[in-house]
Amino acid sequence: MATLSTRAGAAPYSTLFLRVYDLWVIRLSNSYGWRCNRNYFVDLYRQNIGHRHLEVGPGSGWALANIDLPTDIELTLLDLNANSLAHTASRLNVAVRQIQHDVLVPLDEGVEKFDSVSINYVLHCLPGDWSTKGAALTNLAGMLKPEGVLFGSTVIGVDQRFTVLGTALMFAYNKIGAFGNRRDDLPGLRRLLSEIFEQVEVTMVGNVAIFVARGPRTNM
Repeated sequence: MATLSTRAGAAPYSTLFLRVYDLWVIRLSNSYGWRCNRNYFVDLYRQNIGHRHLEVGPGSGWALANIDLPTDIELTLLDLNANSLAHTASRLNVAVRQIQHDVLVPLDEGVEKFDSVSINYVLHCLPGDWSTKGAALTNLAGMLKPEGVLFGSTVIGVDQRFTVLGTALMFAYNKIGAFGNRRDDLPGLRRLLSEIFEQVEVTMVGNVAIFVARGPRTNM
């Protein structure tokens, strides 16, 4: 069961907001708020997505819709918000399995493991510090095949120089609970990922940490 604070991060994704998500988040917020161009995400997906893929927190599905998914991909979407699941599935030309679920809660053991898992712009929406958010990464590591890869991104809240728009977004989103990243620091993210995975790469682009992690220790 999702907590109230977890639901706060998923709540903004109404059908109305999802209609403007690509413009507001992908284009404007990324470029002028977080100083991270959307093309970085296209490259991240193209380089790491596998045949059997789990997409956690798909948002509007923009990234998946912009990388020419192979028709034989086995794609699963996971989100607490049913609107985001339906909106993403509707814009893709491949078969999609939808799971409405809280990423802080372990998945059903009956779910077959994945070649790749993405968690893009999700961690900064989760409540708590890295010790709490680590549950999400641990759960997802457990859903990977031994040779699988987890990749994603998150807006870092500590020791950052934000633009005027970025400062306003950080204040507003954290105040309403849509973000929970005021204590999210870059060293803490690197340390957490390294505790869960054998190989970790983290790159800062503007205020965004883009990460790729391989070798889930849960499979050792």
